[in-house]
Amino acid sequence: MQFFEKCVLRRSYNLMKVAGLVVLFFLSNAVALDRVVGANATLDIEPGARSAALGSATMAVDGDYLGLVSNPYQLANVDYTWASFSHTAYYEDTKYDFASVAIPFAPGQGLGFALARFGADDIPYIKEGEPLPEGSNYNTLSIADWLLSATWGMRFNDRITLGASFHMLYRDMDQSGWGFRSDLGVRYRAVDQLYLSALLKGWTSSATVWGSGEFEYSSPELYMAASYSVPVKYLYGIFNVFWQSAGFFHDEPRSLDFETDEDVGGCIWESPLDWLSGGHGGMEFNFDFGLSVRLGLSSFTTWKSVTAGAGLMIANFVRVDYAFESHPVLSRVHRVSVTVSPYLFNHVPEKKQGHLTPANAGKKLLTEEPDEMPAESEPATTEENAVEQAPVAGDSLPVVPNETPKAPISETEDEILEPAPSGGMSWEE
Repeated sequence: MQFFEKCVLRRSYNLMKVAGLVVLFFLSNAVALDRVVGANATLDIEPGARSAALGSATMAVDGDYLGLVSNPYQLANVDYTWASFSHTAYYEDTKYDFASVAIPFAPGQGLGFALARFGADDIPYIKEGEPLPEGSNYNTLSIADWLLSATWGMRFNDRITLGASFHMLYRDMDQSGWGFRSDLGVRYRAVDQLYLSALLKGWTSSATVWGSGEFEYSSPELYMAASYSVPVKYLYGIFNVFWQSAGFFHDEPRSLDFETDEDVGGCIWESPLDWLSGGHGGMEFNFDFGLSVRLGLSSFTTWKSVTAGAGLMIANFVRVDYAFESHPVLSRVHRVSVTVSPYLFNHVPEKKQGHLTPANAGKKLLTEEPDEMPAESEPATTEENAVEQAPVAGDSLPVVPNETPKAPISETEDEILEPAPSGGMSWEE
């Protein structure tokens, strides 16, 4: 058995070395590559209500299994099977439906799978050359992006967790297309509840091939994130802060109001302050009784990007989350998600230290009392149990050396016990 474990560890180490070399190769060429904005952009949409209410700082949020696309390393902390569902209604009847499942694979490892659809239905259209239809007699079409994702997370040691994910995208528009992307992530526990994260998005590049033969791709991009948790005893809960950065390698849009002359922001070595303004984050307070309240900004450049929401943990196996998202130009968005654990439906979860999961993110779990008292602890003698412990008639009294054994004591309703001068007992009626 030890030989098998050594072989597995050696193979994992070799795979990590190869992956590290590949990462370094893409990092060295990331700046030189020409990036096409918009390739597989559907993968960047936030599906989970909890992360959305926190300014979409998904990389820093642990326990939101709807965020597996941007946070694969959180699967290292999954202890039970969780199924998650979310629904978002955007403007012009555009909808985003997302479903995911997180499964514990081995101690310190987990697998995740996700299926999503983002699109719109019943869109009226008129073919070129056809006359305008009368009334509601017109043709309709649907456009949609279908997402299939597989994710894996592993705890490397007490401080480091790793994650990898692969995504497939099918686009059904006026012409169909296929897209793919792979991501690598790592999380490091710096001190206590301070966690630092990094995600190399599209380390294999992010590409889309259309039916017409057109090819689009985006070069790799690196993001950073951080989270910190502190218990607040006087308020009976835990306070969490989350932050996620802008991309390191390329200029990215900063403004959300579609002003082309101010849309692009510099990378970190060109303008550190501008790079910091491209981040987003939020804060959350989890009460011990299961309620969570959240507030965030999806862009630090404007207060009009404020997000808010709340969550409720029900009986330790169901969590319901809601998020409200504002935008300086577009309509407001309401997002709802539900996370369920079939195993915890009839099992009591174990108390877990470390990062917050859906089972303990808003509720302090109490350990059960032991059924039996430890052998080394003796119950204190009280007046009530002293009577039960007194010897009764027929029991033999302990014999003390150098002392005269005493006869058993019995008493009737008409008898009163009095000590005799000789040390024995005499009866008087």
